[in-house]
Amino acid sequence: MDWSSVIGLALALAGLLVGQALEGGKMASLLQPAAFAIVIVGTFGAVLLQTRLRTFVRGLEMLRWVFLPPADTRAALARDIGQWSLTARRDGPLALERLMENTADRFNAKGLRMIVDGIAPDKLRQLLDVEISAYEMAERQAVKVWESAAGYSPTIGILGAVLGLIHVMENLTDPSKLGSGIAVAFVSTIYGVGLANLLFLPVANKLKAIVSRRVLQYEITAAVLYDIATGDHTRIIEERVASLLHEH
Repeated sequence: MDWSSVIGLALALAGLLVGQALEGGKMASLLQPAAFAIVIVGTFGAVLLQTRLRTFVRGLEMLRWVFLPPADTRAALARDIGQWSLTARRDGPLALERLMENTADRFNAKGLRMIVDGIAPDKLRQLLDVEISAYEMAERQAVKVWESAAGYSPTIGILGAVLGLIHVMENLTDPSKLGSGIAVAFVSTIYGVGLANLLFLPVANKLKAIVSRRVLQYEITAAVLYDIATGDHTRIIEERVASLLHEH
């Protein structure tokens, strides 16, 4: 569990609710289902319009990383790299095939397979770089779901406010309906701006950081596999491992 995300979200909500209470307002006045539906449905509808369905679903799936980030596999990968390097120098590249079968990560298994198959080191590095670029592009497109939501929700909130004011104008002769229309108008704006700045943008930034760390790990792994394929000195590989374990 990423407690910084939990605490941060709790503080953001507490700030709004406490401020509302200190101003003498009622908590119930912030609960407007109509305003919530306008902002949420409208925002994600606009995002879906500009995004492929697969990318949109992937972006929603990545939300769990904000609170349950991917496991840190750097230490395990460092041990695997040491074993790959030792096996390749001692028994030759073909001996990596038995280690490849125990590798869960598809990227690592692909790199080891290319070494076993005798792919030229430069071509191996080129293919792995293409794989990394494709992965990074797909993941960043998914993250843009939340960036786009942050861009659209304030505007959708303003649309909700206008709809609420239209409702007010249509019922000027019926004072009993004026309050609900004004509430929807103002609460829609709060939902739009609040969701954008307290949820959507922070989620997008956190996901971008996680994707960047994963891409960096793949880049270091690709460099290690290239070193193994070229038969570079063990010291070079040890430096790669040190970079992997360093907390960037």
